[in-house]
Amino acid sequence: MARNEQLIRQHRLLQILERYRYGRSLEELRDELVEELGLGTLHVRSVRRDLEALQAAGIDVAVHDSPRGRVWKIGPRFRGSHTITASSTELIALSLGRDLLFPLAGTPFWIGIESFWSKVRGSLPDATWEHYEKYRQVLHVLGMPAKSYEKHQGILKTVNRAILEHRIVEIEYQSLGQTEPMRRLIRPYGIAFYQSSLYIVAEVDRSGEKTADESTRPMRHLKLDRFRKATALDDWFQPRSGFQLQQHLAGKLGIFTGDTPKKFRIRISAYAAPLVLEDPWHPRQETQMHADGSLTLTVDAAHEMEIVPRVLALGAEAELLSPASARQRLATMLAELAQRYQSAAKTP
Repeated sequence: MARNEQLIRQHRLLQILERYRYGRSLEELRDELVEELGLGTLHVRSVRRDLEALQAAGIDVAVHDSPRGRVWKIGPRFRGSHTITASSTELIALSLGRDLLFPLAGTPFWIGIESFWSKVRGSLPDATWEHYEKYRQVLHVLGMPAKSYEKHQGILKTVNRAILEHRIVEIEYQSLGQTEPMRRLIRPYGIAFYQSSLYIVAEVDRSGEKTADESTRPMRHLKLDRFRKATALDDWFQPRSGFQLQQHLAGKLGIFTGDTPKKFRIRISAYAAPLVLEDPWHPRQETQMHADGSLTLTVDAAHEMEIVPRVLALGAEAELLSPASARQRLATMLAELAQRYQSAAKTP
């Protein structure tokens, strides 16, 4: 079984045990895990191994004798030992992270963030909090979009549950340029937070019809903003063997999907070269410096629209050298823009 599935199961075990003051037997825990995670089968030995893994991690979970047999319970150290202490510097770092996650307002993720923030505030001495407030006045986060996913809260809960239970979801999705949403069946694997937007990483059945061959189902990143409806079906899917969300997203320049990344080469002027070095486009980008101070940037991307806007943002200080198809598209785009602005200049 994949490592992430074991972690999901262990996390759900803790949630179940927190609900029962007098504990649960292995069989009861197994039955609730099967029901809540939508599993086909699960052996009690697997449940025991998960509980032992939690113990090894230092969590106060133990077996006890009771009138109805041996049960597993959460001990007092788990319920009451998590005293939160933080310095003013740590508070500033935490509050900055909270500011960056404001687009998640209204989602289950934000509820957890706010709950934790309230616990931190409630556990700190007044002097520490006053010291934090003083230094927070000189630090402010800018550039965050005025957006919220509060209206998508129900959809997000449905998708999140389907990810954990490996359930097929029927969605209504309205892509850019479409006048009406299209019906699709998706197999969701995870959620990505990219540039203040949420994306659902999922296999997509074409034309809303279920297909048996996973090779014909492309893996797509669907923007949550474009979801109009999501319904979890009573159909389950077998996840791709060895799929890891972090590995799937690692190394990508943006959020676009593509079968094989292309190598893009961009010439950056001496004036703009420091900007590219100060704010790299990609962790694994390659730069070749030239005698005049300019540089050639080489970077992999799944789609040319991950590159073209960045080149346009630098104006005449950047030139897209290759691939030829992307260079031609940029040339066409610039010609259309030039014509549009020339026409506008003639208008009184």
